[in-house]
Amino acid sequence: MAAPLVIGWLSTGRGEGSRGLLRLVQSNIASGDINASITFVFSNREPGEAEGSDRFFQDVKGYGIPLVTFSSRRFREQVGNFAAHRLEYDREVMQRLAGYAPELCVLAGYMLIAGSEMCRKYTLVNLHPALPTGPIGTWQEVIWKLIETRSPETGAMIHLATEDVDRGPVLTYFSLPLTGAPFTQGWQEIGGRPVGEIKAKYGEELPLFKLIRQEEYRREPLLLVETLKALATGVIRIRGQRLVDASGKQITGGHCLDREIEVALQGRSP
Repeated sequence: MAAPLVIGWLSTGRGEGSRGLLRLVQSNIASGDINASITFVFSNREPGEAEGSDRFFQDVKGYGIPLVTFSSRRFREQVGNFAAHRLEYDREVMQRLAGYAPELCVLAGYMLIAGSEMCRKYTLVNLHPALPTGPIGTWQEVIWKLIETRSPETGAMIHLATEDVDRGPVLTYFSLPLTGAPFTQGWQEIGGRPVGEIKAKYGEELPLFKLIRQEEYRREPLLLVETLKALATGVIRIRGQRLVDASGKQITGGHCLDREIEVALQGRSP
């Protein structure tokens, strides 16, 4: 059996989403479905800063995973202009992680952008809630852009984190059609109205907005799980800034995980 994939985990740990993602991956590791181990969890918050991250830290300790913290808020208060001292912050983070040797690091609700030195030192992977050719930005910005352009599909991708935010080399992705059931009624409700008018009237309570987010949210954690499975089993491998298959052949455009994710969704059904 191949040696377990050694994973580093970076997360601000703000709330239930961060807790649930770590719980899902850790449970798949514990069951043997992912041949991996999480060697550390790093957070840019420290104990006592926020209730949500404190609960996240309790989970980490309960899993027996080493926890490393360095408050970006406290650092910002000390230096004033965080952007001007960003490299200094990242170097301190890397110093605190010097005793660990992860094969890749997962950015899972990490609310800072990894700087150039961190991107070069670690193989960082990030989940972005859009297809490789889709919009960039937050998940809210992505959904509004999908509605504005009347996009027929969306999805999410795992990509290598680089200085080019949300545009690093794609590892894996899933696609999700936005036509037909259950989206037909939502599109009919907004008709041809401009997105600015729709946002002003409904905001994020727009049924179509909520439905797109719901269907994305069901699949995004599974995309990370299935990606880690594929990496741990050698179905896909990262070679520098390239993705290759088991035979070493380069994969362009990312590895599609639609089938695996739909199977996993059915497995979750009652």
